[in-house]
Amino acid sequence: MNQTRGAFLRVGLLVLGGLALVIGLVWFFGGRDLSHGSLFETYFSESVQGLDVGSPVKYRGVTVGRVTELGLVTAEYGSRTAPAQIDRKTYRLVFVRFVVDKKRLGQLPETSAAVKVGLRVRLASQGITGLSYLELDFADPKTYPAQDVPWAPKDTYIPSMPSTLQQVQDSATQFLAKLNRIDVDALSTSLTALLKNLSTSLDSGDLHLTFARAAALLGSLNDTVKAADLPGLTADLRQTSAALRTLAQDRDLHRTLANAAVLTDRLAVASARLGPLIAGLQATANRADNGIADLQQSLQPILRDAQATMANLRDTTAELRRYPAQILLSDPPPRTQEPAR
Repeated sequence: MNQTRGAFLRVGLLVLGGLALVIGLVWFFGGRDLSHGSLFETYFSESVQGLDVGSPVKYRGVTVGRVTELGLVTAEYGSRTAPAQIDRKTYRLVFVRFVVDKKRLGQLPETSAAVKVGLRVRLASQGITGLSYLELDFADPKTYPAQDVPWAPKDTYIPSMPSTLQQVQDSATQFLAKLNRIDVDALSTSLTALLKNLSTSLDSGDLHLTFARAAALLGSLNDTVKAADLPGLTADLRQTSAALRTLAQDRDLHRTLANAAVLTDRLAVASARLGPLIAGLQATANRADNGIADLQQSLQPILRDAQATMANLRDTTAELRRYPAQILLSDPPPRTQEPAR
């Protein structure tokens, strides 16, 4: 009897020692490192299947915390006396509390400031094991705005954003919803009518005439190409190209081009000298004009005197013609009065 009691006592002590060892290991690997962490909470509108207490919290793949509690918002923040507000989406959420070791994150700004610039929490899956964990990351705050809740969170609130799987499911759901809104029967009828009209057009409609005209045009183009004798034209072009190549390689042409270049240089030099020469001729012409003007002013009195002299000579000649004896006599003879009749 005493031996049986001793055996039971030893088994009980062994079980208690094993439990204490397990608790110590859990505290050593998890609780001890996070004993100085900060508590946060978030809310999800999707299933948290695979997420349990003790699941890791990671930031860019680095484990920075552990999940400490999860449950339903209606049980945590719902009214104890009034019925659950099931018509409000905020009371259909799942809350998750987790602790983050600040030592592993380093110096960080205030949580509210980080939330404003896009700090969010989302569910992520660990490969194909089906286990999930929380992932902290920054996203566009306009694309994933913070959700307002009508209660006061017990711990610091960090908004959540849909997981990648949830986003894929939502996109697929929206796509299927759009497909369901399509009237397949009406679309099939329209396509059948369209194919029938297309077949009619191809047989005897405008498309048939268009294809016939296109075939006739291609035939005309073929006849034109044949009549154009493209091989002969190609041979002529080759001969012309060879002649141009020979002309370009001719020494006389090179010599002529060189002489033309020399002549161009000489013309440029002559043109440069022509400017001063023209300016000198212009100055000489101006001086000649000034001399002619001075000569004209000097000759004008002489010409007037000569003109007066010629007038006097003309009068004297006229007097001599009437009275030739004036040369010998100083005065003309007096006029006699004619007797009255």
